[in-house]
Amino acid sequence: MANYYVGLMSGTSLDAIDCAVVDFSNGARLVAAESYPIAPETRQRILELCQPSDNEIDKLGPLDRQLGIDFANAVTATLNRHNIAHENIVAIGSHGQTVRHRPNADTSISFTLQIGDPNTIAFLTGIDTVADFRRKDIAAGGQGAPLVPAFHQAMFNHKKDCALLNIGGMANVSLLNAPLLGFDTGPGNALIDHFCREYFSADYDAGGRIAASGKIHLDLLEQFKKHPFFLAPAPKSCGRENFNSAWVAESMDALGTKVSPTDLIATLTELTAWSIHQGLLNSQRSISEIVVCGGGAFNDHLCQRLGTLSGIKVVSSNIYGIAPQWMEAIAFAWFAMRTLNRLHGNCPSVTGASKELVLGAIYCGK
Repeated sequence: MANYYVGLMSGTSLDAIDCAVVDFSNGARLVAAESYPIAPETRQRILELCQPSDNEIDKLGPLDRQLGIDFANAVTATLNRHNIAHENIVAIGSHGQTVRHRPNADTSISFTLQIGDPNTIAFLTGIDTVADFRRKDIAAGGQGAPLVPAFHQAMFNHKKDCALLNIGGMANVSLLNAPLLGFDTGPGNALIDHFCREYFSADYDAGGRIAASGKIHLDLLEQFKKHPFFLAPAPKSCGRENFNSAWVAESMDALGTKVSPTDLIATLTELTAWSIHQGLLNSQRSISEIVVCGGGAFNDHLCQRLGTLSGIKVVSSNIYGIAPQWMEAIAFAWFAMRTLNRLHGNCPSVTGASKELVLGAIYCGK
């Protein structure tokens, strides 16, 4: 009988639930993978929870359960489509959906919160489920993010002079030379995707074609660059609390100018490329290659701009055998495997936690 793990990922881009079935018996072999779009109504409910509002508990409770059902259905549908027996799955690793991330809270208590009830996932699938990976790191004084650098180090240990770049809703980098360093660089796709939906009825800027057809609004770009996150030292992480449509509107209001939708997409794309470049510069690491994963790996214009700004070769993780769209889902299958084997999942040099820790909680399905 096979011993596979399932990884579930739903990121800040809010585009889909990614489900990956992985065999870790010799490296990380992707057995099966599927992506399931998040319904527009569900996406809107998540967005409402990402900012403070009234009656949050009554909004959170049903959505937590609904996402648990959606995650469980994603697992079942993937296993059925690929004729994989539930009995062949050791455990599911579910990242959950982040609705609030405040690692540097104004109060003395920092926190992060991911929903998508793992009790529901375990019950509906009958498979042991590991979830809530970030809060143990927060408890130890860390940022709770990014976590994937530990996985990147395990998978790309032979590429110590490269930067592993994940461009999801937010962007984060992993620098593998000792000591391992990783941090969020700022917005990835989240703002681009938001305004593509608002102005172009598109879920994202396919290939970066909208951005490539626009003109960068230099004054607005300079206004964006004033965000204090870009100057903050690592360890650091961010989310929609830092970079959202309200912040974009405030930045434009501060200039007293209007920007065309096409030029706004071009300017936001440039901001993503610039902030990644700035993060790499601030790291003071020697980097021979930027290996890109996440949805941003398919934005040709964004990758081209990053290469131009940094002067560093930019390639897809595909060339090293891991499809960019499945990297994070594979990572959370790996984190589940680490948890069940009582192995640490965080890296203090990345998150700032006081020690290495076994992450997550186990919800029995069997």
